[in-house]
Amino acid sequence: MASILTNASAMTALQTLNSTNKNLATTQDRIATGQRVAQASDNAAYWSIATGMRTQNSALSAVKDGLGLGASIVDTAYTALNDAIKIAQDIQAKYVARETPGTDTAVIDADIAQSKAQIDEMAKGATFQGVNLLATGATAQNVVTGYTAGTGVTTMAVSAYVLEGTLTAATTSVAVGTAIDAMKAAAASLGSAKTRINTQQSFTGNLMDAIDRGVGQLVDADMNAESARLSALQVQQQLGIQALSIANSSNQSILSLFRG
Repeated sequence: MASILTNASAMTALQTLNSTNKNLATTQDRIATGQRVAQASDNAAYWSIATGMRTQNSALSAVKDGLGLGASIVDTAYTALNDAIKIAQDIQAKYVARETPGTDTAVIDADIAQSKAQIDEMAKGATFQGVNLLATGATAQNVVTGYTAGTGVTTMAVSAYVLEGTLTAATTSVAVGTAIDAMKAAAASLGSAKTRINTQQSFTGNLMDAIDRGVGQLVDADMNAESARLSALQVQQQLGIQALSIANSSNQSILSLFRG
């Protein structure tokens, strides 16, 4: 039934158009942000879970930085100690040569003194961010090894080895050999710490990637689906505008009869 007071067709067309416009705005927002859950009102449960996961990743990012710092401290000491071992082995060989009759002991002693001084300089120079595990007075350092939700950051004590001055009193190949054994043991300990930290760095990075993927599954928009939906809604919008125009035109035709 046609009515001059109520245009039911126009009201239906307007409601449909408003619904289409709302869906279109939502789709456009998803395409613009790349997210289907950008705020709590989009999906409170998914938003809450994603927010918690992002918080965890922020903590892991700080842990990763701490692991990098610890790795650099250990690697600096490990590298210096390995190089020092090579020099110490050379010193040991020179002491063996010194014990050979007919050698110029003064020249060898001067050479050995230079090598010992070089090791001491390496020990003092093996510093990263103010931390030195080899110089006089060096002490064990706690470095970050990981993070456990609910527990917090975990740390590991890396033993120091006072390399500086180690060979000062060594005047025979046997004494130098004993020092080399101690240096190798220290290097092995640092190497183990280095391996553990590197492994934890890799694990933390992989865990952060997994969490990012999990967040994406919860909140990211399917851009292919949203693009297709955008095209469909744009067509629906155009048809809705035409439908509303037709409904209004029909009512105008009825009114024109009365004007005539």
